[in-house]
Amino acid sequence: MAAALRAARLLRVPAPRWPRPAWISHDAERRHLPPQPSIPPPAKYGGRHTVTLIPGDGIGPELMLHVKEVFRHACVPVDFEEVRVGAEAPEADVHNAIMAIRRNGVAIKGNIETNHNLPPSHKSRNNLIRTSLDLYANVIHCQSLPGVETRHRDVDILIVRENTEGEYSSLEHESVAGVVESLKIITAGRSRRIAHYAFGLARAAKRRSVTAVHKANIMKLGDGLFLQCCKEVAAEYPEISFQSMIVDNTTMQLVSRPQQFDVMVMPNLYGNIVNNVCAGLVGGPGLVPGANYGHDYAVFETATRNTGKSIANRNIANPTAALLAACMMLDHLRLHSYATTIRQAVLASLDDPRTHTPDIGGQGTTSGAVQSIISHLSHA
Repeated sequence: MAAALRAARLLRVPAPRWPRPAWISHDAERRHLPPQPSIPPPAKYGGRHTVTLIPGDGIGPELMLHVKEVFRHACVPVDFEEVRVGAEAPEADVHNAIMAIRRNGVAIKGNIETNHNLPPSHKSRNNLIRTSLDLYANVIHCQSLPGVETRHRDVDILIVRENTEGEYSSLEHESVAGVVESLKIITAGRSRRIAHYAFGLARAAKRRSVTAVHKANIMKLGDGLFLQCCKEVAAEYPEISFQSMIVDNTTMQLVSRPQQFDVMVMPNLYGNIVNNVCAGLVGGPGLVPGANYGHDYAVFETATRNTGKSIANRNIANPTAALLAACMMLDHLRLHSYATTIRQAVLASLDDPRTHTPDIGGQGTTSGAVQSIISHLSHA
């Protein structure tokens, strides 16, 4: 239990706190100034918050039900507005979800499947939500958890991924038959914005170093611009050590000696890859939470954005990542005591191997793990 308490304190990721500037994030992007951090919406009458809930596909719906169940037992002052968006949902449904997030300011979601067999005109529903709301910073915290056996110990890495451009710009065309061009967009404004976010987070979390991940040796203009922007921003944070690393070397270093990394910042696609590598280092996709922050809105989900379709409705999905993402959401809403209580219960439950689901080597069930967490809540 003591280990769970220590881990719970470490798992709370503070939002970067900069002096409140008078400009909004788009203006900051244009003027190359640090963006204002995401501002949580105020509580409504009675101190309650309304949160948009998007169940998503695969294991998302069952995990979101367990989030609501745990919140109910913990008496969390949150009401959910549920919006259904699936893999093949029409764009009208996606826009309804986006409007709900704009209305409430905060959302928690399961991943929405992106089927690569659909026509090129079909855009990822996840990507539409992130870009429409300018959720420019994807943040995950990969940390060794008590009770989970892994090859490496003492892993504690904050990964900051640029979330709105790069290879995810959805700009592709077939110039002639059999020749496809995919455009990777890197801009100075958004590169500086994500670099400021990473360094601001490092400062708020009292971290010592930031590593920029790139491939500037090959993509000299695009990744070269990203790296140069990171270097310029690093000069404004002299107390934080800065280094850069080529992405292929980064993946090797992560699986060899992950303890060398503290905070990492990178463009969109590299972030997707590194997030998944780091999740594997600490036990898998069922354990790591994630968040997407913009100036006005925040959306919380599991770190690897995996639908888990192959294990859906089998009562074997690990609820840890979804519940820890919900705790990140509660911290964002400044409901810190509820976040801490639930986080401690989740981590204390992991100390019991009987609750471990198959993904981390156990024979437990989703419902059994959740009931264990609820029993720990009753003793909090």
